[in-house]
Amino acid sequence: MDTMQILSVVVFFAVVVAIISEKIHRTVAAMAGGIVLIFLHVLSVDQAISYIDFNTIGVLIGMMLFVAVVRNSGLFEYVAIKSAKLAKGNPWRIMLFFTIITALLSCFLDNVTTVLLVGPMTIAITAILGLNPVPFLIAQILASNIGGTATLIGDPPNIMIGSQAGLSFMDFVLNTGLAVLIILPIICICFYFMYGKNMSVNPEQMEEVMKLDENKSIKNHSLLVKSLIMIVLVVFGFVFHSSLGVESCAIALASATIMLIIGKQDIEEIVLGVEWSTILFFTGLFVVVGGMVETGVISALGGAIVDVTGGNTTMLVLLILWGSAIFSSFLDNIPFVATMIPLILTMKADGMDVTYLWWALSLGACLGGNGTLIGASANVVISGISAKHGYPITFARYLKVGFPMMILSIVISTVYLLIRLHA
Repeated sequence: MDTMQILSVVVFFAVVVAIISEKIHRTVAAMAGGIVLIFLHVLSVDQAISYIDFNTIGVLIGMMLFVAVVRNSGLFEYVAIKSAKLAKGNPWRIMLFFTIITALLSCFLDNVTTVLLVGPMTIAITAILGLNPVPFLIAQILASNIGGTATLIGDPPNIMIGSQAGLSFMDFVLNTGLAVLIILPIICICFYFMYGKNMSVNPEQMEEVMKLDENKSIKNHSLLVKSLIMIVLVVFGFVFHSSLGVESCAIALASATIMLIIGKQDIEEIVLGVEWSTILFFTGLFVVVGGMVETGVISALGGAIVDVTGGNTTMLVLLILWGSAIFSSFLDNIPFVATMIPLILTMKADGMDVTYLWWALSLGACLGGNGTLIGASANVVISGISAKHGYPITFARYLKVGFPMMILSIVISTVYLLIRLHA
Protein backbone atom coordinates (compact mmCIF):
# COMPACT_ATOMS: atom_id res chain seq x y z
CA MET A 1 0.00 0.00 0.00
CA ASP A 2 1.22 3.48 -0.82
CA THR A 3 1.04 6.47 1.51
CA MET A 4 -2.29 7.78 0.23
CA GLN A 5 -3.93 4.35 0.58
CA ILE A 6 -2.68 4.02 4.15
CA LEU A 7 -3.94 7.50 5.02
CA SER A 8 -7.41 6.78 3.57
CA VAL A 9 -7.69 3.53 5.56
CA VAL A 10 -6.45 5.11 8.79
CA VAL A 11 -8.95 7.98 8.50
CA PHE A 12 -11.80 5.55 7.74
CA PHE A 13 -11.07 3.37 10.78
CA ALA A 14 -10.57 6.44 12.98
CA VAL A 15 -14.06 7.61 11.99
CA VAL A 16 -15.56 4.16 12.64
CA VAL A 17 -13.89 3.91 16.06
CA ALA A 18 -15.16 7.40 16.97
CA ILE A 19 -18.69 6.39 15.95
CA ILE A 20 -18.56 3.14 17.93
CA SER A 21 -17.11 4.77 21.05
CA GLU A 22 -19.76 7.52 20.98
CA LYS A 23 -17.14 9.83 22.48
CA ILE A 24 -17.67 12.05 19.45
CA HIS A 25 -21.04 12.49 17.76
CA ARG A 26 -21.13 10.40 14.59
CA THR A 27 -21.89 13.48 12.46
CA VAL A 28 -18.84 15.31 13.78
CA ALA A 29 -16.69 12.19 13.28
CA ALA A 30 -17.77 11.75 9.65
CA MET A 31 -17.40 15.44 8.79
CA ALA A 32 -13.97 15.58 10.46
CA GLY A 33 -12.85 12.52 8.50
CA GLY A 34 -13.80 14.13 5.20
CA ILE A 35 -12.03 17.39 6.07
CA VAL A 36 -8.87 15.53 7.13
CA LEU A 37 -8.74 13.69 3.78
CA ILE A 38 -8.90 17.02 1.95
CA PHE A 39 -6.16 18.60 4.10
CA LEU A 40 -3.95 15.52 3.60
CA HIS A 41 -4.47 15.88 -0.16
CA VAL A 42 -5.92 12.38 -0.42
CA LEU A 43 -8.89 14.06 -2.10
CA SER A 44 -9.34 17.47 -3.68
CA VAL A 45 -12.48 19.44 -2.86
CA ASP A 46 -13.93 18.62 -6.29
CA GLN A 47 -13.18 14.93 -5.85
CA ALA A 48 -14.75 14.94 -2.38
CA ILE A 49 -17.94 16.52 -3.73
CA SER A 50 -18.05 14.00 -6.59
CA TYR A 51 -18.28 11.12 -4.08
CA ILE A 52 -21.32 12.57 -2.28
CA ASP A 53 -24.43 10.66 -3.37
CA PHE A 54 -26.84 13.55 -3.83
CA ASN A 55 -29.66 11.19 -4.81
CA THR A 56 -29.53 9.58 -1.35
CA ILE A 57 -29.28 13.00 0.31
CA GLY A 58 -32.23 14.26 -1.73
CA VAL A 59 -34.45 11.31 -0.82
CA LEU A 60 -33.68 11.71 2.88
CA ILE A 61 -34.34 15.46 2.94
CA GLY A 62 -37.46 15.16 0.81
CA MET A 63 -39.08 12.43 2.90
CA MET A 64 -38.15 14.12 6.18
CA LEU A 65 -39.83 17.34 5.05
CA PHE A 66 -42.86 15.44 3.73
CA VAL A 67 -43.39 13.51 6.96
CA ALA A 68 -42.88 16.65 9.08
CA VAL A 69 -45.86 18.26 7.33
CA VAL A 70 -48.08 15.16 7.34
CA ARG A 71 -47.40 14.57 11.05
CA ASN A 72 -49.16 17.85 11.89
CA SER A 73 -52.45 16.50 10.54
CA GLY A 74 -52.80 13.91 13.32
CA LEU A 75 -53.07 11.08 10.78
CA PHE A 76 -50.71 8.72 12.56
CA GLU A 77 -52.39 9.07 15.96
CA TYR A 78 -55.77 8.47 14.28
CA VAL A 79 -54.52 5.22 12.71
CA ALA A 80 -53.12 3.98 16.05
CA ILE A 81 -56.33 4.59 18.02
CA LYS A 82 -58.54 3.24 15.22
CA SER A 83 -56.46 0.05 15.11
CA ALA A 84 -56.76 -0.47 18.88
CA LYS A 85 -60.53 -0.13 18.61
CA LEU A 86 -60.71 -2.50 15.62
CA ALA A 87 -58.87 -4.99 17.83
CA LYS A 88 -61.75 -4.60 20.34
CA GLY A 89 -59.19 -3.87 23.05
CA ASN A 90 -57.80 -7.42 22.78
CA PRO A 91 -54.11 -7.15 23.79
CA TRP A 92 -52.77 -9.76 21.35
CA ARG A 93 -54.71 -8.25 18.46
CA ILE A 94 -53.43 -4.79 19.42
CA MET A 95 -49.84 -6.10 19.44
CA LEU A 96 -50.41 -7.73 16.03
CA PHE A 97 -52.08 -4.67 14.51
CA PHE A 98 -49.43 -2.28 15.84
CA THR A 99 -46.66 -4.59 14.61
CA ILE A 100 -48.16 -4.66 11.11
CA ILE A 101 -48.78 -0.88 11.12
CA THR A 102 -45.18 -0.25 12.19
CA ALA A 103 -43.89 -2.50 9.40
CA LEU A 104 -46.13 -0.84 6.79
CA LEU A 105 -45.20 2.70 7.88
CA SER A 106 -41.52 1.73 7.87
CA CYS A 107 -41.82 0.75 4.21
CA PHE A 108 -42.30 4.42 3.36
CA LEU A 109 -41.09 6.44 6.35
CA ASP A 110 -37.80 6.63 8.19
CA ASN A 111 -37.77 3.97 10.93
CA VAL A 112 -37.05 6.53 13.64
CA THR A 113 -40.01 8.62 12.53
CA THR A 114 -42.23 5.53 12.58
CA VAL A 115 -41.37 4.50 16.13
CA LEU A 116 -41.61 8.08 17.35
CA LEU A 117 -45.19 8.11 16.07
CA VAL A 118 -46.32 4.63 17.17
CA GLY A 119 -44.29 4.16 20.38
CA PRO A 120 -45.96 6.78 22.62
CA MET A 121 -49.44 5.66 21.47
CA THR A 122 -48.52 2.07 22.36
CA ILE A 123 -47.51 3.08 25.88
CA ALA A 124 -50.73 5.07 26.32
CA ILE A 125 -52.97 2.20 25.22
CA THR A 126 -51.13 -0.49 27.22
CA ALA A 127 -51.43 1.79 30.29
CA ILE A 128 -55.22 1.74 29.87
CA LEU A 129 -55.09 -2.06 29.63
CA GLY A 130 -52.77 -2.32 32.64
CA LEU A 131 -50.10 -4.15 30.62
CA ASN A 132 -46.33 -3.85 30.44
CA PRO A 133 -45.59 -2.12 27.09
CA VAL A 134 -42.11 -3.63 26.68
CA PRO A 135 -43.18 -6.73 24.65
CA PHE A 136 -45.24 -4.45 22.38
CA LEU A 137 -42.30 -2.09 21.91
CA ILE A 138 -39.82 -4.89 21.20
CA ALA A 139 -42.21 -6.21 18.55
CA GLN A 140 -42.30 -2.73 17.01
CA ILE A 141 -38.49 -2.48 16.94
CA LEU A 142 -38.34 -5.73 14.99
CA ALA A 143 -41.21 -4.66 12.71
CA SER A 144 -39.66 -1.28 11.93
CA ASN A 145 -36.40 -2.82 10.72
CA ILE A 146 -38.15 -5.65 8.87
CA GLY A 147 -40.59 -3.27 7.18
CA GLY A 148 -37.81 -0.88 6.23
CA THR A 149 -36.08 -3.71 4.38
CA ALA A 150 -38.95 -4.08 1.91
CA THR A 151 -38.61 -0.91 -0.16
CA LEU A 152 -36.16 1.51 -1.71
CA ILE A 153 -37.05 4.29 0.76
CA GLY A 154 -37.70 2.18 3.87
CA ASP A 155 -34.19 2.27 5.30
CA PRO A 156 -31.12 4.46 4.55
CA PRO A 157 -28.99 1.45 3.42
CA ASN A 158 -31.60 0.68 0.76
CA ILE A 159 -31.63 4.29 -0.45
CA MET A 160 -27.84 4.13 -0.77
CA ILE A 161 -27.88 0.77 -2.54
CA GLY A 162 -30.68 1.75 -4.90
CA SER A 163 -28.98 5.00 -5.86
CA GLN A 164 -25.56 3.52 -6.58
CA ALA A 165 -26.76 0.27 -8.16
CA GLY A 166 -29.47 1.90 -10.27
CA LEU A 167 -32.23 -0.21 -8.68
CA SER A 168 -35.83 0.99 -8.75
CA PHE A 169 -38.54 1.00 -6.10
CA MET A 170 -40.16 -2.07 -7.69
CA ASP A 171 -36.82 -3.90 -7.83
CA PHE A 172 -36.75 -3.78 -4.03
CA VAL A 173 -40.44 -4.68 -3.66
CA LEU A 174 -40.03 -7.74 -5.89
CA ASN A 175 -36.86 -8.93 -4.13
CA THR A 176 -36.38 -7.80 -0.53
CA GLY A 177 -40.13 -7.10 -0.32
CA LEU A 178 -40.98 -10.73 -1.07
CA ALA A 179 -38.53 -11.86 1.62
CA VAL A 180 -40.22 -9.53 4.14
CA LEU A 181 -43.63 -11.05 3.26
CA ILE A 182 -42.22 -14.38 4.45
CA ILE A 183 -40.25 -13.10 7.45
CA LEU A 184 -42.86 -10.83 9.07
CA PRO A 185 -45.65 -13.45 9.47
CA ILE A 186 -43.17 -15.94 10.95
CA ILE A 187 -41.91 -13.34 13.44
CA CYS A 188 -45.54 -12.53 14.38
CA ILE A 189 -46.23 -16.24 15.00
CA CYS A 190 -43.17 -16.37 17.25
CA PHE A 191 -44.45 -13.39 19.22
CA TYR A 192 -47.84 -15.03 19.66
CA PHE A 193 -46.24 -18.03 21.38
CA MET A 194 -43.82 -15.82 23.34
CA TYR A 195 -46.33 -13.22 24.53
CA GLY A 196 -49.76 -13.41 22.94
CA LYS A 197 -50.92 -16.65 24.60
CA ASN A 198 -50.27 -15.21 28.06
CA MET A 199 -51.96 -11.82 27.60
CA SER A 200 -55.22 -11.23 29.43
CA VAL A 201 -57.09 -8.15 30.61
CA ASN A 202 -60.48 -7.67 32.21
CA PRO A 203 -63.49 -6.51 30.15
CA GLU A 204 -63.58 -3.12 31.91
CA GLN A 205 -60.09 -2.26 30.69
CA MET A 206 -60.94 -3.34 27.14
CA GLU A 207 -64.02 -1.12 27.29
CA GLU A 208 -61.83 1.86 28.23
CA VAL A 209 -59.92 1.41 24.97
CA MET A 210 -63.19 1.29 23.04
CA LYS A 211 -64.15 4.67 24.55
CA LEU A 212 -61.16 6.40 22.93
CA ASP A 213 -62.21 8.86 20.22
CA GLU A 214 -59.86 8.68 17.26
CA ASN A 215 -61.49 11.74 15.69
CA LYS A 216 -60.11 13.94 18.46
CA SER A 217 -56.58 13.10 17.31
CA ILE A 218 -57.17 14.91 14.00
CA LYS A 219 -55.55 18.33 14.37
CA ASN A 220 -56.22 19.66 10.88
CA HIS A 221 -58.92 18.08 8.69
CA SER A 222 -57.92 19.98 5.57
CA LEU A 223 -54.28 18.93 5.97
CA LEU A 224 -55.41 15.34 6.60
CA VAL A 225 -57.23 15.16 3.25
CA LYS A 226 -54.27 16.72 1.44
CA SER A 227 -51.88 14.31 3.19
CA LEU A 228 -53.86 11.22 2.20
CA ILE A 229 -54.00 12.32 -1.45
CA MET A 230 -50.28 13.12 -1.48
CA ILE A 231 -49.33 9.83 0.18
CA VAL A 232 -51.08 7.94 -2.63
CA LEU A 233 -49.35 10.10 -5.25
CA VAL A 234 -45.95 9.64 -3.56
CA VAL A 235 -46.33 5.85 -3.60
CA PHE A 236 -47.23 5.93 -7.30
CA GLY A 237 -44.31 8.26 -7.93
CA PHE A 238 -41.81 5.90 -6.33
CA VAL A 239 -43.31 2.83 -8.00
CA PHE A 240 -43.07 4.35 -11.48
CA HIS A 241 -40.05 6.65 -11.10
CA SER A 242 -37.79 4.39 -13.17
CA SER A 243 -40.40 4.12 -15.95
CA LEU A 244 -40.71 7.90 -15.96
CA GLY A 245 -36.93 8.27 -16.15
CA VAL A 246 -36.90 10.33 -12.96
CA GLU A 247 -34.53 9.83 -10.01
CA SER A 248 -36.09 8.83 -6.67
CA CYS A 249 -34.75 12.04 -5.09
CA ALA A 250 -36.81 14.08 -7.58
CA ILE A 251 -39.98 12.30 -6.42
CA ALA A 252 -39.13 12.88 -2.74
CA LEU A 253 -38.19 16.54 -3.16
CA ALA A 254 -41.18 17.28 -5.43
CA SER A 255 -43.54 15.67 -2.88
CA ALA A 256 -42.00 17.70 -0.07
CA THR A 257 -42.26 20.93 -2.07
CA ILE A 258 -45.92 20.35 -2.91
CA MET A 259 -46.74 19.55 0.74
CA LEU A 260 -44.93 22.70 1.88
CA ILE A 261 -47.03 24.73 -0.58
CA ILE A 262 -50.46 23.18 0.04
CA GLY A 263 -49.92 22.27 3.72
CA LYS A 264 -49.73 25.92 4.81
CA GLN A 265 -47.62 25.02 7.85
CA ASP A 266 -44.93 27.04 9.60
CA ILE A 267 -42.00 26.57 7.21
CA GLU A 268 -39.42 27.35 9.88
CA GLU A 269 -40.86 24.66 12.13
CA ILE A 270 -40.96 22.10 9.31
CA VAL A 271 -37.40 22.78 8.17
CA LEU A 272 -36.14 22.52 11.76
CA GLY A 273 -37.89 19.14 11.93
CA VAL A 274 -35.43 17.70 9.40
CA GLU A 275 -32.65 15.63 11.02
CA TRP A 276 -29.86 17.78 9.59
CA SER A 277 -27.28 15.96 11.70
CA THR A 278 -28.17 12.75 9.82
CA ILE A 279 -27.85 14.53 6.45
CA LEU A 280 -24.40 15.87 7.39
CA PHE A 281 -23.38 12.43 8.67
CA PHE A 282 -24.16 10.87 5.29
CA THR A 283 -22.35 13.67 3.47
CA GLY A 284 -19.18 13.24 5.50
CA LEU A 285 -19.31 9.46 5.30
CA PHE A 286 -19.58 9.46 1.50
CA VAL A 287 -16.40 11.54 1.36
CA VAL A 288 -14.55 9.26 3.83
CA VAL A 289 -15.41 6.12 1.83
CA GLY A 290 -14.64 8.05 -1.37
CA GLY A 291 -11.08 8.43 -0.12
CA MET A 292 -10.63 4.64 -0.16
CA VAL A 293 -12.26 4.38 -3.60
CA GLU A 294 -10.03 7.11 -5.06
CA THR A 295 -6.82 5.53 -3.73
CA GLY A 296 -7.72 2.04 -4.98
CA VAL A 297 -8.20 0.41 -1.56
CA ILE A 298 -11.77 -0.69 -2.33
CA SER A 299 -10.73 -2.17 -5.66
CA ALA A 300 -7.94 -4.18 -4.00
CA LEU A 301 -10.31 -5.37 -1.24
CA GLY A 302 -12.86 -6.47 -3.84
CA GLY A 303 -10.22 -8.48 -5.65
CA ALA A 304 -9.14 -10.15 -2.38
CA ILE A 305 -12.70 -11.19 -1.52
CA VAL A 306 -13.24 -12.63 -5.00
CA ASP A 307 -9.98 -14.58 -4.66
CA VAL A 308 -10.99 -15.98 -1.23
CA THR A 309 -14.39 -17.16 -2.49
CA GLY A 310 -13.03 -18.27 -5.83
CA GLY A 311 -15.48 -15.94 -7.50
CA ASN A 312 -18.32 -18.26 -6.46
CA THR A 313 -21.50 -16.17 -6.43
CA THR A 314 -23.24 -18.37 -3.84
CA MET A 315 -20.32 -18.04 -1.44
CA LEU A 316 -20.21 -14.28 -1.97
CA VAL A 317 -23.96 -13.96 -1.31
CA LEU A 318 -23.70 -15.93 1.94
CA LEU A 319 -20.58 -14.04 3.04
CA ILE A 320 -22.18 -10.63 2.46
CA LEU A 321 -25.55 -11.63 3.96
CA TRP A 322 -24.21 -13.08 7.22
CA GLY A 323 -21.27 -10.68 7.48
CA SER A 324 -23.47 -7.61 7.15
CA ALA A 325 -26.06 -9.06 9.56
CA ILE A 326 -23.57 -9.75 12.34
CA PHE A 327 -21.77 -6.45 11.77
CA SER A 328 -25.02 -4.49 11.76
CA SER A 329 -26.15 -6.10 15.01
CA PHE A 330 -23.42 -4.36 16.95
CA LEU A 331 -22.34 -1.43 14.79
CA ASP A 332 -23.96 1.24 12.67
CA ASN A 333 -24.87 -0.43 9.36
CA ILE A 334 -24.48 2.76 7.30
CA PRO A 335 -20.62 2.89 7.30
CA PHE A 336 -20.58 -0.84 6.46
CA VAL A 337 -23.00 -0.41 3.53
CA ALA A 338 -21.15 2.71 2.34
CA THR A 339 -17.97 0.62 2.18
CA MET A 340 -19.56 -2.43 0.56
CA ILE A 341 -21.29 -0.54 -2.27
CA PRO A 342 -18.13 0.52 -4.14
CA LEU A 343 -16.66 -2.92 -3.42
CA ILE A 344 -19.59 -4.63 -5.17
CA LEU A 345 -19.43 -2.06 -7.98
CA THR A 346 -15.78 -3.05 -8.46
CA MET A 347 -16.83 -6.70 -8.82
CA LYS A 348 -19.46 -5.63 -11.35
CA ALA A 349 -16.83 -3.71 -13.34
CA ASP A 350 -14.82 -6.93 -13.51
CA GLY A 351 -17.71 -8.62 -15.29
CA MET A 352 -19.37 -10.39 -12.34
CA ASP A 353 -23.17 -10.64 -12.02
CA VAL A 354 -23.74 -8.86 -8.71
CA THR A 355 -27.56 -8.75 -8.74
CA TYR A 356 -28.01 -11.00 -5.70
CA LEU A 357 -25.09 -9.42 -3.86
CA TRP A 358 -27.18 -6.24 -3.63
CA TRP A 359 -30.12 -8.13 -2.12
CA ALA A 360 -27.81 -9.97 0.30
CA LEU A 361 -26.34 -6.64 1.43
CA SER A 362 -29.79 -5.06 1.87
CA LEU A 363 -31.28 -7.99 3.79
CA GLY A 364 -28.20 -8.45 5.98
CA ALA A 365 -27.68 -4.78 6.84
CA CYS A 366 -31.36 -3.93 7.48
CA LEU A 367 -32.42 -7.12 9.29
CA GLY A 368 -29.15 -7.31 11.20
CA GLY A 369 -30.17 -4.13 13.02
CA ASN A 370 -32.64 -6.24 15.04
CA GLY A 371 -29.83 -8.20 16.70
CA THR A 372 -29.11 -5.88 19.63
CA LEU A 373 -30.48 -2.76 21.27
CA ILE A 374 -27.81 -0.66 19.56
CA GLY A 375 -28.17 -2.31 16.15
CA ALA A 376 -30.32 0.46 14.64
CA SER A 377 -31.40 4.00 15.48
CA ALA A 378 -35.04 2.94 15.91
CA ASN A 379 -33.98 0.50 18.66
CA VAL A 380 -32.25 3.23 20.65
CA VAL A 381 -35.16 5.65 20.20
CA ILE A 382 -37.78 3.12 21.36
CA SER A 383 -35.70 2.14 24.39
CA GLY A 384 -35.40 5.82 25.28
CA ILE A 385 -39.17 6.36 25.01
CA SER A 386 -39.82 3.26 27.12
CA ALA A 387 -37.34 4.26 29.83
CA LYS A 388 -38.79 7.77 29.95
CA HIS A 389 -42.19 6.27 30.83
CA GLY A 390 -40.75 4.02 33.55
CA TYR A 391 -40.28 0.81 31.53
CA PRO A 392 -36.56 0.43 30.80
CA ILE A 393 -35.55 -2.08 28.13
CA THR A 394 -32.14 -3.40 29.14
CA PHE A 395 -29.53 -4.56 26.61
CA ALA A 396 -29.71 -8.12 27.98
CA ARG A 397 -33.51 -8.28 27.95
CA TYR A 398 -33.67 -7.16 24.35
CA LEU A 399 -30.79 -9.46 23.33
CA LYS A 400 -32.73 -12.54 24.51
CA VAL A 401 -35.50 -11.72 22.04
CA GLY A 402 -33.92 -9.62 19.31
CA PHE A 403 -30.84 -11.71 18.52
CA PRO A 404 -32.68 -15.06 18.04
CA MET A 405 -35.32 -13.29 15.92
CA MET A 406 -32.55 -11.67 13.85
CA ILE A 407 -30.84 -15.04 13.30
CA LEU A 408 -34.19 -16.57 12.31
CA SER A 409 -34.81 -13.79 9.78
CA ILE A 410 -31.33 -14.23 8.28
CA VAL A 411 -31.81 -18.01 8.05
CA ILE A 412 -35.07 -17.38 6.17
CA SER A 413 -33.25 -14.85 3.96
CA THR A 414 -30.51 -17.40 3.27
CA VAL A 415 -33.02 -20.01 2.09
CA TYR A 416 -34.89 -17.37 0.09
CA LEU A 417 -31.75 -16.09 -1.68
CA LEU A 418 -30.44 -19.60 -2.41
CA ILE A 419 -33.78 -20.59 -3.97
CA ARG A 420 -33.87 -17.39 -6.06
CA LEU A 421 -30.20 -17.74 -7.01
CA HIS A 422 -30.52 -21.32 -8.25
CA ALA A 423 -34.08 -21.20 -9.61
